[in-house]
Amino acid sequence: MAPSIPSTFRVAVIGGGPAGLMAAEVLSQAGVRVDLYDAMPSVGRKFLLAGKGGMNITHAEPAADFVQRYGARAGQIARWLEPFGQQAVRDWIHALGIATFVGTSGRVFPADMKAAPLLRAWLHRLREARVQFHMRHRWLGWRDGQLVFASPDGERLVAADAVILALGGGSWARLGSDGAWVELLEREAVDVAPLAPSNCGFDVDWSAHFSGKHAGAPLTTVAIEWIGADGQPVRRQGQFVVTATGVEGSLIYALSAPVRDQIAAAGSATIYLDLVPDFNAQKVAAEVAHPRGARSLSSHLQSRLGIKGVKSGLLHECLTKEQFADPEQLAAGIKRLPLVLRRARPIDEAISSAGGVRFDAMDADTQMLRALPGVFACGEMVDWEAPTGGYLLTACFASGRAAGRGALAWLVADSADIKA
Repeated sequence: MAPSIPSTFRVAVIGGGPAGLMAAEVLSQAGVRVDLYDAMPSVGRKFLLAGKGGMNITHAEPAADFVQRYGARAGQIARWLEPFGQQAVRDWIHALGIATFVGTSGRVFPADMKAAPLLRAWLHRLREARVQFHMRHRWLGWRDGQLVFASPDGERLVAADAVILALGGGSWARLGSDGAWVELLEREAVDVAPLAPSNCGFDVDWSAHFSGKHAGAPLTTVAIEWIGADGQPVRRQGQFVVTATGVEGSLIYALSAPVRDQIAAAGSATIYLDLVPDFNAQKVAAEVAHPRGARSLSSHLQSRLGIKGVKSGLLHECLTKEQFADPEQLAAGIKRLPLVLRRARPIDEAISSAGGVRFDAMDADTQMLRALPGVFACGEMVDWEAPTGGYLLTACFASGRAAGRGALAWLVADSADIKA
């Protein structure tokens, strides 16, 4: 149960994404007067766009496996998820009148697969709780202890008893997450890790011929192997897409964090493609060596192994003529084709971002910024990242709830100190 505090307290929530809206809900349900500010014309714009392909809310895998998806930040994220994890998120959505189901992959979706009905029901609840929404208000920092906003009516100063910052990361700037807040917080001595693309594509130095012929082609039923930070090989199977500049898609996003970090450290990263993961190496070697008669090698590979189109193009692109002509080297390439990734795509193209307010810059229990008493941070603007599949959204919900409760606890303590 949320603590009871004087209703005269007023909290400003800056950012109308999932984390900000959740913080506003926690605060308003406790009787606090909440004003929510967002630079965009309406809230939840990135939330709605992400839901266009099917609103993936969370994942139904065991909680112990779920939390490990947050990698190096698993311990910190577990603090958010313990009181508001996967099932709690589903229960909260059900209370809004939205049914959910678990897909064959374990991902959890609204019954109608849409984000808009969920957002409408949520905003209705918040308005009933008297949350006040202020759109087209871009936060510019502080002046004389007050928040400064650029609004449609000019510059506006706002006083608040506490502030929740939920400004998102640095991806999809057109939807409001432009990372402009980094400079504002660094001015106030808040330690911020540089923003970097996450769940992103990568550039490959394709030849003009390959790029012109195969850009946009999907690679289905493939596997990727790469060497993890511990020196051990990691293997994932799925699909991705060849682009004009490189590669992107779900299988690429799954390895984006370690590949991005390796490129930063070494200048490039090599991944290995298994073009026929359903066949073992012995089978592939036998099929490549099988007599082909008058058929071309390309026709032979298509007939014996189903390799054609972009897969065939990749073999020509990544192997030398000598390797392609040698049956042993060709078979090895089909099962472990080296692909050199040169650069992560720009952060604004990424699904999400890494970096942000460092955990050491916040109080672990309340998420209050150590350099700014009464100011709390949550959501993607904090230094964590996660793969797609419901992990991003679940942690945003949970961190917004944690920041809201942290603000309540601080207001209660501050009120008690004043009375004393």
